[in-house]
Amino acid sequence: MITQAVILAGGLGTRMRPLTLETPKPMILVAGKPFLERLIGLLKDQGITKIVIATGYLAEKIEDHFGDGSRFGVEIVYSRGDVDWETGKRITEALPLIEDEFLLCYGDNYVPFDLAEMEKQFRESGKLGMLTVYANQDNYTKSNVRVENGEIVLYDKKREAENLQGVEIGFSLFKKEVMQIEGNQSVSVVIKKLAETGQLGAYVTGHPYVSISTIERLPRAEDFFAEKKIVLLDRDGVINHRRGQAQYVSTPEQLEFLPGVLESFKQLGEAGYKILIITNQPGIARGDLSETDLGAIHDKLRSAMEEQGVRESGIYYCPHNWDDGCPCRKPEPGMLFEAAQDHHLLLSQYYFVGDDERDVQAGQTAGTKTIFIGEKSDADHTFASLQDAVPIILGKANKEEESA
Repeated sequence: MITQAVILAGGLGTRMRPLTLETPKPMILVAGKPFLERLIGLLKDQGITKIVIATGYLAEKIEDHFGDGSRFGVEIVYSRGDVDWETGKRITEALPLIEDEFLLCYGDNYVPFDLAEMEKQFRESGKLGMLTVYANQDNYTKSNVRVENGEIVLYDKKREAENLQGVEIGFSLFKKEVMQIEGNQSVSVVIKKLAETGQLGAYVTGHPYVSISTIERLPRAEDFFAEKKIVLLDRDGVINHRRGQAQYVSTPEQLEFLPGVLESFKQLGEAGYKILIITNQPGIARGDLSETDLGAIHDKLRSAMEEQGVRESGIYYCPHNWDDGCPCRKPEPGMLFEAAQDHHLLLSQYYFVGDDERDVQAGQTAGTKTIFIGEKSDADHTFASLQDAVPIILGKANKEEESA
């Protein structure tokens, strides 16, 4: 297993001035904590125990804060370089400290990821490198890669080529042998060469990433790391009675709340929680109801929630049929990622409650904590009803208090 990460943290951070006049960019406070400390915590959670930090500008401020890493549960060593070195030069100078395979991170980007799954794809690809790619379905920023069949076939640092789709955001796996970079060049030279020779895989994620690359992005980063009282709920089988197989709630009158649901809404509302609904609605594609019908149903749901003092902050639904292959229909995580982008959520901090294994799979793929309403499941927690799950959502219960 890959257990070492190399973090590039030596740049001047000119696009973050004046904040970086006396503070290296990775040490800028985001929601009360240095950004680099948040990144190291993420790596530790994924099983990374050894970290090389390639420092440069105001290196002593990074080194003094983290020391040998023991205070943070990891081992940290440093490779200090000149402030004007390109990223490739920083890695070349650090090679004696780097293992045969490693994870490369930028000190100003953060995205939840699954290292085990990423490494599995890396092994299966047989390639020399693999980049984490933000799918960029929402066109959050200009794309810089073209991905085909799990492979990056084009990397364009200038973002000018046609048919680009996806953004390289760091969190890249490499074999050390490819990092023999000549001269004072950037890592992008290696990435471009690997893409041109068919040696670069893509680990694609739809989870929005957090960046402090520019001062304009700092408020967004602050919001992502801010603690929010939000829970994500499936609808049918969690909030209301399911109808029979291949039958759908098609009128407001057919929306019948399950026992304890209204009381659950009240408890969540009193605790200041907001609710996001994540629901498959294939009945639209199958002609059993229209989007106008669905809107009326959800108006009833919103009214019931408001009467109990809880605010619905968004309803995300997939109107596609079972076999349409869309990225939003659970078990795919598309709706969860959309909600994360809209509400600035790091999904690993939030619960997704469902009553179907497709809900659990979608939540696990997206990185949420999962609650299953029903009997046995691979979810983090299993309960008989939403009402039974509310205490753990509110942080007032232990797993031992779950129903069998």
